[in-house]
Amino acid sequence: MSENPMFDRYVGIDYSGAQTPTSSLKGLRVYMADPMTAPFEVEPPPSPRKYWTRRGVAEWLVARLSESPRTMVGIDHGFSFPLQYVHQHHLPHDWEAFLEDFHRHWPTDEDVYVDFVREGLLGNGAARAGNPRWRRLTEVRAGAAKSVFHFDVQGSVAKSTHSGLPWLLYLRRNVTRRVHFWPFDGWEIPRGSSAVAEVYPALWSRGFPRDSRTGDQHDAYSIAAWLRQADKSGALAHALNPQLDDAERKTAGIEGWILGVA
Repeated sequence: MSENPMFDRYVGIDYSGAQTPTSSLKGLRVYMADPMTAPFEVEPPPSPRKYWTRRGVAEWLVARLSESPRTMVGIDHGFSFPLQYVHQHHLPHDWEAFLEDFHRHWPTDEDVYVDFVREGLLGNGAARAGNPRWRRLTEVRAGAAKSVFHFDVQGSVAKSTHSGLPWLLYLRRNVTRRVHFWPFDGWEIPRGSSAVAEVYPALWSRGFPRDSRTGDQHDAYSIAAWLRQADKSGALAHALNPQLDDAERKTAGIEGWILGVA
């Protein structure tokens, strides 16, 4: 049992790439916990929209991460692309530069469907396309995790990833306190810093009773519950430092890593 947890609260987000950034999405769910409180669902601010929007979640996260409690956020979509993509498009090995370049070509934070960019109606997605056969090292290690370019299949993360990446850039530019984007800012999270990491709830969801939650609710719940539990037990510190050799660690520093993948 860890006597000194790394964080004061834990946020789990089951993401959705459906419709537009201002659409009310039943599949977009947020749960939050702290060391003393089990995860509970965070409802969106009162409005005519019943469910969260991607924009609303991003604005809520900016507010939470700008507060003083050390907050660990797990989000269920890819945070970067395979090394083949970086090399094919001659991009620097720099995550923020990747996000900026992606945003120029895939402006999916505008009030559009991801498919509008895919079909060439906005942006220039064709100039930054990827191959669904390309997979990140962490996706290979996770087994069932699909490629971030594998659209239009059951369990796809492609649409949520392509809709979510510009909002990571938004967080990076707008949070007013120190926030660590793991592992791009380093494998070790500084004490006192909040952090944001990519997660894959299928790794954890079977470990918690589903009760009356929907699948999306339970995924978000499981993220927050695992982060809370792992921080208490000391397992989170181990998960943040996966056993990788030097070449794998260098690759993962560019492609990103799914928290909890061995």
